[in-house]
Amino acid sequence: MLRRLVVIQGDTEPASVEQQRHLGKTAPSLYDMRNLFQVNVEEGRHLWAMVYLLQKYFGRDGRDEADDLLRRRSGSADAPRMLGAFNEATPTGLSFFMFTYFTDRDGKMQLHSLAQSGFDPLSRTCRFMLTEEAHHMFVGETGISRVVQRTCDAMKAAGITDPTDVAKIRALGVIDLPTIQKKLNLHYTLSLDLFGSEVSTNAANAFNTGLKGRYRETQIEDDHQLKNDTYPVLKLVNGEIKRVDEPALTALNMRLRDDYTRTASRLAALEQDHFARRLRLHADAAARRVPSPDRRIQERARGTNWRTDRRGEMQKGRPRGYPRPMTAISSPA
Repeated sequence: MLRRLVVIQGDTEPASVEQQRHLGKTAPSLYDMRNLFQVNVEEGRHLWAMVYLLQKYFGRDGRDEADDLLRRRSGSADAPRMLGAFNEATPTGLSFFMFTYFTDRDGKMQLHSLAQSGFDPLSRTCRFMLTEEAHHMFVGETGISRVVQRTCDAMKAAGITDPTDVAKIRALGVIDLPTIQKKLNLHYTLSLDLFGSEVSTNAANAFNTGLKGRYRETQIEDDHQLKNDTYPVLKLVNGEIKRVDEPALTALNMRLRDDYTRTASRLAALEQDHFARRLRLHADAAARRVPSPDRRIQERARGTNWRTDRRGEMQKGRPRGYPRPMTAISSPA
């Protein structure tokens, strides 16, 4: 079971790179191209971390599974990726933004669950990966915001009030709102599907054996055993959808879905508040005719050896046991 969890997590990392590898040719700006390449590099590093665990701790079976991770390809008819969401095509920048907004948010939830694992090497590795997953969600959040804002500004400038007038909106050189909604519906449902069944014995067994936890397990006020707890779940009963109480241990995936939805809403509100605060700071700096906070930080960074110092701090602060660069790995026994 533990090896299966590592394999599934590792299989998702190169799949997203395979889905997005052609987007550099059509990136709308250098900023978006830079974000795309950084996301791909970090996903590749996450794959390497999972391969390292398979090679070091799971013997011959782990080495075979690591080879299969490199054999499978996203969308391949003969050897597809293990999860359906990672076999979908990502042909445009808008699809990339939707992927990083929804699917990477699910990835964060899963990494939080694995960070609670009793298998210490996996737990420490996932905690490190979480520091980079936040950037992926930032790319999706800001990307979708810019696309929607640009469309609304163009419609307002052209005097278009009907959001379903696709031909006129596309003639302005922007993405129409129905297409944005279509992409949103697709990636939202694909991401929900990654949680699996609402009532899952596999999730219950992983939790019960200590191989996996819930989202931010340490902040949940219960006994962490769920022996007598129940959780409401929607089920089809006699042709009708009804809310029934299921043992909380087998309804873990439903709780993850609920946490996912609440977290997405809470993060969106926090990010809007953050942007509003930044706008106020910039407006205040402009009124006082002083450089903005971002400009002051950039000027201070140019005058110091900040980049070198930061690299040294990151190397010193590397979690103990986290895999080192690939050249340092010895051949598995």
